[in-house]
Amino acid sequence: MRAVQVHEFGGPEVLVPVELPDPLPGPDEVLIEVAYADTIFVETQVRSGWGRGYFPVTLPYIPGGGVSGTVTALGPGVAGGWLGRRVTSFVQGSYASHVVSAASALTIVPDGLNMSSAAALVHDGVTAAGLLELTKVAEGENVLILGASGGMGTLLVQLARARGARVVAVARGDQKLALVRELGAHAAIDPTTSDWPERAREALGGGADVVLDGVGGRLGTAAIALTANGGRFSAHGAPSGEFTALGPAEADHRGIKLFGITDVQFGAADLRRLRSYALEEAVAGRQRPVVGEVFPLERAADAHEAVESRRLVGKVLLEC
Repeated sequence: MRAVQVHEFGGPEVLVPVELPDPLPGPDEVLIEVAYADTIFVETQVRSGWGRGYFPVTLPYIPGGGVSGTVTALGPGVAGGWLGRRVTSFVQGSYASHVVSAASALTIVPDGLNMSSAAALVHDGVTAAGLLELTKVAEGENVLILGASGGMGTLLVQLARARGARVVAVARGDQKLALVRELGAHAAIDPTTSDWPERAREALGGGADVVLDGVGGRLGTAAIALTANGGRFSAHGAPSGEFTALGPAEADHRGIKLFGITDVQFGAADLRRLRSYALEEAVAGRQRPVVGEVFPLERAADAHEAVESRRLVGKVLLEC
């Protein structure tokens, strides 16, 4: 099979195309011929050597986790009805033309949804839907979304708006600001301006009931002050290099409920439920995954460069 491996930590150039033996499905597993592999920002950080305490890997490794594709072979104990089905799954090492998945991890791609959209939702769709559940975003609440123009941010904007919240989206540059407005944000703020916190506070009417922080670093720290007393703050992303840290004492004093990266590590049953929900919402037209660019598998290095440069809006996929 064709695959991309990392043999040493470093820049995008360490992503090297290789030929490997085709994997074989074991008991209760299936073989998937991959159509598209998802990419997420944290994969670029792991590749560089960051976050090994959170995301341990052993060299060499094949990056990636989310795929859409077609089941082409069954291991012992798998029902024959899976053969030929269009599916999504989380796997170990998705930057490959073929992957093995537990049959219990499969989600059927509904008719009417293309495989690239399914791949764009396999990870971010789950996390976005789960975050809205965790933080209990409700009608009439003010929601501040950092990193709103990314693959997951664009979904959060749509889902929060669908729940009747007032959405203030933070994104960089005219193109990204226009996109989040198109997706339903009531206000869009560029954080490269020095007065962005004041502008965000005005748009929020004083403070955010919920902050969805997919960025961390200085932006996340500034967003702490924008959180209303008694609000909820989710620090689930760190493309800046560090998760936002809100001290428990300050949180208790202000009545803010905190959520972190461990709160979006869902169990198997929740993963299946949330993924099915995300796919069904897309096929029904109630949410639209935004795909910024699709790269051939062999150009995974270029895909990582595009993700790290933040020059694209929405999702970056690999076509396998």
